[in-house]
Amino acid sequence: MKWHELTISTSEQTIEMITNFLHESDADGVSIEESGTLNRPRDTSLGQWYEHPLNDIPEGEAVIKGYFQEGTEIEPLIARLRVSIDGLREFGLEPGDYRITAGMVDEEDWAESWKQYFKPLRVSDRLTIKPTWETYAPAAEERIIELDPGMAFGTGTHPTTALCLRTLDEELRGGERVIDVGTGSGVLAIGACRLGARRVLALDLDPVAVSSATANVALNGLEEQVEVRYSDLLTALEADDDAVPADLIVANILAHIILSFVDDAYQALRPGGTYVVSGIYSNKEQEVEQGLTAAGFAIERIAREDDWLAFVARKR
Repeated sequence: MKWHELTISTSEQTIEMITNFLHESDADGVSIEESGTLNRPRDTSLGQWYEHPLNDIPEGEAVIKGYFQEGTEIEPLIARLRVSIDGLREFGLEPGDYRITAGMVDEEDWAESWKQYFKPLRVSDRLTIKPTWETYAPAAEERIIELDPGMAFGTGTHPTTALCLRTLDEELRGGERVIDVGTGSGVLAIGACRLGARRVLALDLDPVAVSSATANVALNGLEEQVEVRYSDLLTALEADDDAVPADLIVANILAHIILSFVDDAYQALRPGGTYVVSGIYSNKEQEVEQGLTAAGFAIERIAREDDWLAFVARKR
C-alpha cells in the first residue's frame, strides 16, 4: 500500500502544534526529526545515549512528516495546514520560513523505520522508558515504562515529556491520586504509577491518543490503577469522582491551552496539591507564570531543558 507523505520543515518550537494539526487532519502517522548537530547540548547526567544520527537539519529547526492514505486530496489539505501554521504567530510561536512538500512512499518505508532510533532511555533517577521491541536488563533501582507510542505523541525523548517525568520522580512519594491532562501515549500516567501513585486518571481529546494510552496501560499491567478517558481537558471530572481532589495534576500541552483551564485545575487539586505544567516554550514563561499566580498557585520552581520549561506550582 502507498501513502502520501507530507514533509514540513519548520522551527522546533512549533513541533507539538503542527503534530496536532496533522493528527486533526486524520494523519495515520507522524514522525519528527530534530537537529542532529554535535553542537546541540545533551543532558547526559544519567548516562543517556543519544543514538539519533547526525543530519543536516539546522539547530532550532525540525522536519515533521505526516502520512495520509492514498486517495486523500492533498492540495486542499496543504492549504488548510498553511492557514493553521501561519496562525501560530498569534500565539507567539514562530514557524519561520517553513516549507511543505508532498510525495508518495510505500507503507513499510515509514511504519517501521523510525523504530531503529527509539532505544531504551533513562529519563530520571528511577524511570527508564523501554520500547516494546527492545530487550533490556534494568538495574535494581530502575522502574521500567514499556511503551509502544504508535501514532500518539510521547516517547519521552522530547524535552517537555522528559521534564515532566523527572519532575514526577521528584514529587511523588507513593499513594497519590494523579490526573494526567493530555495523556498522549500515556507515558506520564504510566510513569506516575511506576513511582507509586495509587490512582491515575489519564485524559485526552484525541481518540488516537486514548486508544494508544489504553493499549500502553494494558501493556504495563496497570488497568486497575490507570483509567483512560476521552475528555475535553478537565470537563470529565465530577464532584464525586474518585480522582478528585487530586494530589497532583500534570499537563504536558501548550501554554495557551494550559491557561484555558488553570482555574479548573486549581479546583480539582486538594489544598497543598501540586500542579506540574510543561509544553511551554521560553517566550511564554512570563505569561504562564502570571496565569498560574492569578489562579492562586504559588510557583515553587521552574525546570528547563533547551528552550522548554516545566512549572511546579502548589495550591495555596
